[in-house]
Amino acid sequence: MGTMDIEIKLQNTKTRKKEVFEPINASDVRMYVCGPTVYDRAHLGNARPVVVFDVLYRLLREVYGAGKVTYARNFTDVDDKINARAAASGRPIGEITAETTQWFLDDMGELGALQPNHMPRATEYIPQMVAMIDDLIAKGHAYAAEGHVLFAVDSWKESYGKLSGRSVDDMIAGARVEVAPYKKNPMDFVLWKPSTDDLPGWDSPWGRGRPGWHIECSAMSYELLGETFDIHGGGNDLMFPHHENEIAQSCCANGDDSFARYWLHNEMLQVEGKKMSKSLGNFFTVRDLLDQGYPGEVIRLVFLQTHYRKPMDWTDKKAKEAEATLRKWRALTAGIEPASSAAAAVLAALADDLNTAGVIAELHRLAAAGDAAGLLASANLLGLLTDEMGAWAAGPSMDLSGYEESLFKARQKAMETKEFSEVDRLKAALIEAGLEVRMSKAGVELVPGAGFNPAKLEGL
Repeated sequence: MGTMDIEIKLQNTKTRKKEVFEPINASDVRMYVCGPTVYDRAHLGNARPVVVFDVLYRLLREVYGAGKVTYARNFTDVDDKINARAAASGRPIGEITAETTQWFLDDMGELGALQPNHMPRATEYIPQMVAMIDDLIAKGHAYAAEGHVLFAVDSWKESYGKLSGRSVDDMIAGARVEVAPYKKNPMDFVLWKPSTDDLPGWDSPWGRGRPGWHIECSAMSYELLGETFDIHGGGNDLMFPHHENEIAQSCCANGDDSFARYWLHNEMLQVEGKKMSKSLGNFFTVRDLLDQGYPGEVIRLVFLQTHYRKPMDWTDKKAKEAEATLRKWRALTAGIEPASSAAAAVLAALADDLNTAGVIAELHRLAAAGDAAGLLASANLLGLLTDEMGAWAAGPSMDLSGYEESLFKARQKAMETKEFSEVDRLKAALIEAGLEVRMSKAGVELVPGAGFNPAKLEGL
């Protein structure tokens, strides 16, 4: 099914304007998003582009039809950080990247992200990268020097820097560029570099080596989506140098100004008002939050409350409010069949440059009006209130009467013996598991709060 009459507008970084989205081919809409470098668990900031572009993917499928949208997101599995992790841990590189790739898919799945149609790994596309580099040399846009191949920025000086809005001269003045004797221009960037025997390497016309960071996305998007495609997305931290360099490589290889038509960038994430950093102790992986009892659906709703182009602040208060909202919505829609499509106002907000905050306001309105079927269909479009995401909400309806009875008996006994240590121990354990403990003469009531984790009750 498609709702082709909906006009999607997207803020195009390339033109700095909000533009009506017109796909090159409405029956083959194509999107590429830069994915993770797989050497560790994904942190909360890594999850933001995944959720943002998952929402765009869902919207495109809704408007053009599920079978007519192709979404590719890469895994960078050749990188100096991975090599360093392998050297430090003594584990094989392939083992580390396979494990961390699966972790990423598992953790993002918990946040309700659909898997892209293509998830290419850089190591599977080395021949295509070598071919593209060879082509760039042949066209005069790259040169080999001392086992390296570098992109010659001067060969494309007119256009280089347009995406990020910088001139080459400004960039050289302000950039922390890697100065190397074999570079003709300090801004020239590496397409290929030599590998020592202890590092991953592939044979090439320039000797055994490995690709630079930027070439992989150019080669993989070309291979999977063609030389021109509709949307290229990623975090705004990738705008320069990564996306700028991708554009330079791809346009020069294509021999014209064609590559991605619309460029979308999401803003960064903070935690409790501060930039996430290990030194501040506010650095979380997605798995950390899931293990602390924050359901994936709750994390997703917190993310969607902020427009993707605004900095997002993760706070515990927001998570607790999101959890309360989702419990209310799930209670309202329990056993209800969703409407045949999302509410018109919800689609309109989503089509307006992914105004997810506006969508959530509409969901609150539908809930207040008691339109359970409309609420369910509209929330489903955002990847919320789905059956797959609901296990956490079903969990707290588990039978807590046994725990209530144990605590009540312990309390009765303590009233006689005046020895309250067992009551305190049980109560502390129940609170630690995320339950609110209400005790009265009549009995004990346990109420699941935000972050209730039934696993913590085991062995009580």
